[in-house]
Amino acid sequence: MSQYIDGRWCSSEEGREYDDCNPWTGDTFARVVAGHAEDTRRAITAAHRAFPSWAEELPGNRQLIFLRAADILEGRRDELTRDLAAETGCGQHFATVQINFAVSLLRQAAALPYLPVGQLMPSDVRGTTAMAVRRPVGVVGAIAPWNASLILSGRAIVGPLALGNTLVLKPSEDSPHTGGAIWAEVFTEAGLPAGVLNVVTHAPGEAGIVGGELMAHPLVRRINFTGSTATGRRLAELAGRHLKRMVLQLSGQNPLIVLADADLDYAVDAAAYGAFVHQGQICMCVRRIYVEREIAEEFTRRFVEKVGGLPTGDPLDSGTVIGPVINKWALALIERRVDEAVALGARVLVGGKASPPCYPATVLTDVPPEAEISVDETFGPVVILEIVDDAATAVRLANASQFGLTASVLTSDTHRGLSIARRLEAGIVHVNDQSVNDEPQMPFGGVKDSGWGRFGVGFSAEEFTELQWVTSRAESRDFAF
Repeated sequence: MSQYIDGRWCSSEEGREYDDCNPWTGDTFARVVAGHAEDTRRAITAAHRAFPSWAEELPGNRQLIFLRAADILEGRRDELTRDLAAETGCGQHFATVQINFAVSLLRQAAALPYLPVGQLMPSDVRGTTAMAVRRPVGVVGAIAPWNASLILSGRAIVGPLALGNTLVLKPSEDSPHTGGAIWAEVFTEAGLPAGVLNVVTHAPGEAGIVGGELMAHPLVRRINFTGSTATGRRLAELAGRHLKRMVLQLSGQNPLIVLADADLDYAVDAAAYGAFVHQGQICMCVRRIYVEREIAEEFTRRFVEKVGGLPTGDPLDSGTVIGPVINKWALALIERRVDEAVALGARVLVGGKASPPCYPATVLTDVPPEAEISVDETFGPVVILEIVDDAATAVRLANASQFGLTASVLTSDTHRGLSIARRLEAGIVHVNDQSVNDEPQMPFGGVKDSGWGRFGVGFSAEEFTELQWVTSRAESRDFAF
């Protein structure tokens, strides 16, 4: 599989490749070009060269490209479902979620070229017409992860492109096809001009080379990154050095609060879905469940029973809920953190033993606060269950986390749920739903160590345009000297 630079599929300057492997079978899914710094610079130059004409393209022409791209992507649904399973271990349900989101994203973004670009401003200087005008920034660097590869790469590129920017996308080494090449294929077929979208792939362990080039290159004016807080912090430091604005969507330790008046059957189903969809490999997944003591025993019994029955295996099997984790390093990290928690006194209520390449749906309780799994995001099918005396305690414990991406509250009293939502330190709160929710038009992003800025079609202009103050006069003005 090649890189896509300046409208051409090409090899790397160094001529290297690597194996992109199927996480379920271990077989090679694709041989992928291993790009490097020089390839990144070529892509940036191509994007910069393409920017003036793309920024001035008629809005109707830009809109047609996005509508065509949506139809093309929709037509590749069956192929994409197979590829998402083979490249990232994605089951059929979450593949459908990803494809539906991506198609909707393209269709909603088709309206962005017609977004009002400014406003008239009142001026105290007589005879002056003043305007605040939004204009595209130029070249945008996008760094996308593997876990929801189609959604997260699409989110990283579609809004900026629709607003008239050009782009260099760095997909994860674990998803160069479904998180990179597929978008180049779709947009090329839809008629996107050469150089407007470029995709640079890289070998494992070399993300910093491509990402570092995007951060340092003076022609790249914006960066968006979705990934871990540790990596986001390093990139933010680089961005500060180069005075570049970033959108950062980072890790989460997402709480789900189950109040005593919640419908238990619904709460069990919501908690299981939120914790274990895509085997817990989504930044929005429930990591901590706080249950009020009054219903804790019954909730725990039902929840553990349901979790213990979740089918594990081949992601192409429509009955599978828990598929493989992305690679052996991810599996080893989950194992180590669960084992550490148990050694520190945690109890395993269900699961807890790896079955490579899968890790079963696992519920822990009595996890001490110093355990890594209590502190850091663990990308996998593991959730912590904790009993609390009241809602206030649940809110306090939820807010004690360094992260603040999503949170959920389950209750029969919606007004009470909304009151609790206002007290939760999270960028996203869902009342009477679980935490894994996203729509293309919504303001997606977190607070605290979960990042800053917002993705979302309706909010792209805030992040990926420059605001320019423009004045004009129809008559001369008097000056003091």
